[in-house]
Amino acid sequence: MQPVTSQGGAANLAVTPTSLALDWFLLALYPLIYAWPLAAVWALVGVGTVVLLAMPWLPPRRAQRAQLHLTLHPGALPVSARAGETLLEAGLRAGLALPYDCRAGGCGQCLCTVLNGRVDLGPYQPAALSDAMRERGQALMCCAVALDDVELEVDVPTLGATAAARRWHGRVHSLERLADDVMRVRIALPDGQRIAFVAGQYINIVLADGQRRAFSFANPPHDNALIELHVRRIPGGRFTTQVFTTMQVGDAIDFEGPLGRFTLRESQRPILFVAGATGFAPIKSIVEDAFRRGLTRPMQLYWGVRDAKDLYALELAERWQREHPNFSVVPVLSHAAPEDPWPGRRGFVHEAMLADHPDLTGYEVYACGSQQMVEAAVPDFMTHGLGEQFCFSDAFVPAKPTAAATV
Repeated sequence: MQPVTSQGGAANLAVTPTSLALDWFLLALYPLIYAWPLAAVWALVGVGTVVLLAMPWLPPRRAQRAQLHLTLHPGALPVSARAGETLLEAGLRAGLALPYDCRAGGCGQCLCTVLNGRVDLGPYQPAALSDAMRERGQALMCCAVALDDVELEVDVPTLGATAAARRWHGRVHSLERLADDVMRVRIALPDGQRIAFVAGQYINIVLADGQRRAFSFANPPHDNALIELHVRRIPGGRFTTQVFTTMQVGDAIDFEGPLGRFTLRESQRPILFVAGATGFAPIKSIVEDAFRRGLTRPMQLYWGVRDAKDLYALELAERWQREHPNFSVVPVLSHAAPEDPWPGRRGFVHEAMLADHPDLTGYEVYACGSQQMVEAAVPDFMTHGLGEQFCFSDAFVPAKPTAAATV
């Protein structure tokens, strides 16, 4: 026989212990020895031992993933949805050509109408899905999750497969600092290639690991020998930091495009543009294209920035104002100090616009800028008479660490 070994070593019968260190695997049993019959304690130990010995051979327990059935129109196409999967994920997995952009509930491109069934709307942005739209049964496919079998309609001619956005390989042609934190980046395509796009669209810069960063065309479609981007430096931004620190003329740059539907609609309504910071870029493309096409609709631009130094193209906008009687610009500073000699408007840019146009009935409004600006502005526009079908927005959604988004 061998003495039992434990935390205190081998037993020594010649020594009387003054304290006992209990073994951790017996701690749970000591109270039961006093509370239960000894036979019950031994039965518990025996059953527990059998269970532990049998666990490696027990079949793994797999989570039951309920399959829900989606029916998408046009075409009444059947799609299966996994538990917790968004409507957009289910449709894309089935190979449908669904419209989408930011995948963060901010752009409104994936809007659908739920005809039957229930969905959890998810973490959408109010600027992209208003209360009135919810009452009409609309949802954003990138956020909404089916709670039971759902029938929905998407406003597209067909859900059949379409070609993906074209991949381009360009090089940095020039870098020009327009303001302390704004860089004009011009990209050239090889062999004189040109990209055809509609004013207001954007491209996705493709990073080395496949992540995307979206930037709007700042040049108009007719002037497309080079692609012009206005890149604002974002603290900690992966791509924007590269632009301001290590990027050089001649560097290779891959991108996809053109993408997006923040484009000028054809009508006779007067146009109000609301731009925040580099939200001026797509507006510049739209306005210069409108001048080129001879549009005579009244156009007024409200451009909001923090400080006067951030109005990096104000001289250009004022030249438009002098040369085109149907255009005017109103710069607005949100963080000008009281002692600042700035003679112009102060405050939030959308509030300045509403002060001048308290009744938006009959207007078209195009708002482009930060997510916070768009979320604050769009609901206010609706309460001042603007019809939802005449409000167009493009929110710069902050990039997520593992997903494509706008920076």
